[in-house]
Amino acid sequence: MQMFSTTFRSRTFLCVVATAAALVFVNIAPQAQSRPKFYSDDPLTREPETQDASKVQDWDIGLIADLTLNLFSKPGDPTPGVRAQNINTIDEVPDSSWFTNRIYSRPVTIDEITRGPNVSDGPAPGKWTVIRPKTAGTAPGFTVRDEKGNVWFISMDARDYPIAATAAIAVATRLFWALGYNQIETHLTTVRPENVVVGEGVTIDSHGRRRRFTSQDVKEVFARANRSADGSYRVIAQRGLEGKVVGGFKYYGTRPDDPNDIIPHEHRRELRALQVFGGWTNLVDIKAGNTLDTVVAEKGRSVVRHYLQDVGSTFGTGSLNPRQGEEGYEYLYEGDRSAARFFTMSFWIQPWQTIDYDEHPEVGLFSAAAYEPEEWKPRVPVAALTRIQPDDELWAALRVMAFTDEHIRAAVKTGGFTDPAAEKLLADVLIARRNKIGLTYFAKVNPLTRFAFDGSALTFENPAVRSGLFDPPKGGYTATWARFDNNTGEAQPIGAATTGTSERLQPPAGIPTGSGTYLKVSIAAVEPASPAWAKPVDVYFRNAGNGWQLVGVERVPAGPAPFSVKPK
Repeated sequence: MQMFSTTFRSRTFLCVVATAAALVFVNIAPQAQSRPKFYSDDPLTREPETQDASKVQDWDIGLIADLTLNLFSKPGDPTPGVRAQNINTIDEVPDSSWFTNRIYSRPVTIDEITRGPNVSDGPAPGKWTVIRPKTAGTAPGFTVRDEKGNVWFISMDARDYPIAATAAIAVATRLFWALGYNQIETHLTTVRPENVVVGEGVTIDSHGRRRRFTSQDVKEVFARANRSADGSYRVIAQRGLEGKVVGGFKYYGTRPDDPNDIIPHEHRRELRALQVFGGWTNLVDIKAGNTLDTVVAEKGRSVVRHYLQDVGSTFGTGSLNPRQGEEGYEYLYEGDRSAARFFTMSFWIQPWQTIDYDEHPEVGLFSAAAYEPEEWKPRVPVAALTRIQPDDELWAALRVMAFTDEHIRAAVKTGGFTDPAAEKLLADVLIARRNKIGLTYFAKVNPLTRFAFDGSALTFENPAVRSGLFDPPKGGYTATWARFDNNTGEAQPIGAATTGTSERLQPPAGIPTGSGTYLKVSIAAVEPASPAWAKPVDVYFRNAGNGWQLVGVERVPAGPAPFSVKPK
């Protein structure tokens, strides 16, 4: 549990590299106690990003090379089983320029789910002026400036394929915002072609040369889009981001010119967790090309803010047509499996080919029946997702399971479906897939959480039981107690183990009362619904003088030898 605290804080061990005289942050595996286990500011709630990033420049990742590298190799740290490196001492991900704790960490209202990242009412009424043609993605669209001067990225449903693509973007944006990711302000609206004009000096690349972007080009964009009966076009408008756009981010390594980017991306828990979140929503198109970094001013210095820019390739649809049946079940290339399909001329039938979809044109191919969380696959084996560990999976599952049915139905309603049956279908599938995530990951690791101690009782929650998916442990819970020496790491037992049938256990006599003392409690289930619950979770409390504060949660071993972060 020392990963985050030893990697980021100023008390980190430093070593001087003679040739460069550079400071190197080193994450030391647990060994003989040579420093306090916990510091006065533990647990950290905000990732320290203290360096000025104003010199970060736009970079071209090279999407084809990135896709090929992920598909045919394993980029990033080759060490197996490495635990996430950006967690704090209570096994949580602090807020950062990457992630903000929302659902599960705090109550999220239905109004918040409905609003998502939006802070305005959308594009201003009146004329839209095209300032750039659309150069990425397949959906028809362009970039405009409204009459208030705000910039919007416009995307439309493809001709003869209404609703599905724009609905998916609207709904997925709310879900991923609630999960904690930086999302672009996104509005569902309509536009008429006569209200779109071309600005001065707008050009487009045509057959290798630049030429003026004209009103005829605008007509051709609308010709590829779906026209409503009243002559308007349904669009998704996503607001231009503040700051300087500097490209996207990879799912492995670090950005070399960002002094705050010191954790390899494959070891960031919130990126690994996309294996679970992506499976829930069927976000198959996870790649560097669907990310965006911007340099923004924050507390007197520049930092890089990281966005999941495009989460629209979700549920059962793509931008132009329904999802292909294999998406979510196979990578683009899978060696033996791909060869078998080739040599049998596709007569080698896979389970996904026999799914009986309740297909709807506004949703596409999206089902819970054949969904198995641990078997879900994006199009490409993304480096961060392939590094996910059981504690990362639990962290993600807690957030997915925090969505109530009402949360999910509210998010789905923002998709503006024209058929209530489509809205119901999408919500029902998301609810069923959510439950499968709980059933899968709550059984793999002891899921106890929300620990508190007031001096008279230890309380906690078993989210698996509270979800209604698992029965309570037949023998209840047991806890062993110890006085913990924060400097030496020694634990001196206190009394006998205490037991109880509820999520509330009494302490033995002899609990230390002095300010600054530490308490270690190991909690396990007795005769549990899952064998993993019998393995104790170690919980640490510090007497802060005005009460006991949770400072540590350890539920899995520390893992293999840690990495060191190379100097920038």
